[in-house]
Amino acid sequence: MAAEIVNPHSESAREAEAESVAGESGEAFDPAFALHRGGKMAVQSTVPIRDKDDLSLAYTPGVARVCTAIAERPELVHDYTWKSQVVAVVTDGTAVLGLGDIGPEASLPVMEGKAILFKQFGGVDAVPIALATTDTDEIVDTVVRLAPSFGGVNLEDISAPRCFEIERKLQERLDIPVFHDDQHGTAVVTLAALRNAAKLTGRGLGDLRAVISGAGAAGVAIAKFLLEAGLGDVAVADRKGIVSRDRDDLTPVKRELAEITNRAGLSGSLETALAGADVFIGVSGGTVPEAAVASMAEGAFVFAMANPNPEVHPDVAHKYASVVATGRSDYPNQINNVLAFPGIFAGALQVRASRITEGMKIAAANALADVVGDDLAADYVIPSPFDERVAPAVTAAVAAAARAEGVARR
Repeated sequence: MAAEIVNPHSESAREAEAESVAGESGEAFDPAFALHRGGKMAVQSTVPIRDKDDLSLAYTPGVARVCTAIAERPELVHDYTWKSQVVAVVTDGTAVLGLGDIGPEASLPVMEGKAILFKQFGGVDAVPIALATTDTDEIVDTVVRLAPSFGGVNLEDISAPRCFEIERKLQERLDIPVFHDDQHGTAVVTLAALRNAAKLTGRGLGDLRAVISGAGAAGVAIAKFLLEAGLGDVAVADRKGIVSRDRDDLTPVKRELAEITNRAGLSGSLETALAGADVFIGVSGGTVPEAAVASMAEGAFVFAMANPNPEVHPDVAHKYASVVATGRSDYPNQINNVLAFPGIFAGALQVRASRITEGMKIAAANALADVVGDDLAADYVIPSPFDERVAPAVTAAVAAAARAEGVARR
């Protein structure tokens, strides 16, 4: 009797996996292992290969005519290959989620996850690429050599400060969008939530003073982006306190940050900066004392985004803040990058943008905020990732902004 062929992602296969894993380890079964068995994604043909005629068109000799046409007119690659529909998700595995430097192989489940989120929420194909190097120039050179196959590059889970230089160098050398999601995706969703929180309480961005805990990739990008969008002031704190001009231990990235932030001239600890502040944004982990939260201005906003443990527990935050957001899916107002990056890339690819500009990111944030509409409430300043209006709204806004800023080629 022939062996039964079982879909590895079927319910029965997962039940069998549960029994197998439990039997091998002697421990309680973790369903995540069953879901990941064999990986979370696969390549699927978009054309049929039913007979020799199909084969002769999809491959030789028919394919040669298409190759020749592209050789003569390179721009045709966008029309006759998947290039304009696919993103490279590139990592070196040095800053994976909350796991840190776990290496390229261990990062692959996260990169596969990112790729299927691109497809699920933005209709964009994506390929995980985990590189066995942490050298900045080697990463840049490798991605540049891979770039002819892709319409865009999403940098993911690369540690700071190398991530800043890698992104900058790739943007200089490539004519396709390069986007470090840990920086800019987080910043876009944060701005959208902050706009709506301010609207809910009758204030504008210019009326707000914010404090950011964390001067890594996300913290730096959020600070710059919020100021670009018109925030009144922002102070950023790292492990040693507020990033300010009077410190002599700053990296080049933090020295640049000190020049454009902290207009109030604050120095000292995070807790010092929070006194009277309108907004707390946490992207660092750690714990903020309740007394520091209590010292914030009346009607403050607390966006504590560390996972799985927010810097300020929501129960504590709600005692003092008018709007509370976290990075977790089991609380209202989840600041989740999946609200931004699929639509941003879909919009950029749609118009074959040469890069992603600040204007395109601000357009994405505004579109995301507008999805909430008249339903705006303290527990609803940002939509759910499963709101089907999100990706189309962000895609359309980004495409329009790309055309307005002259970076669209279609």
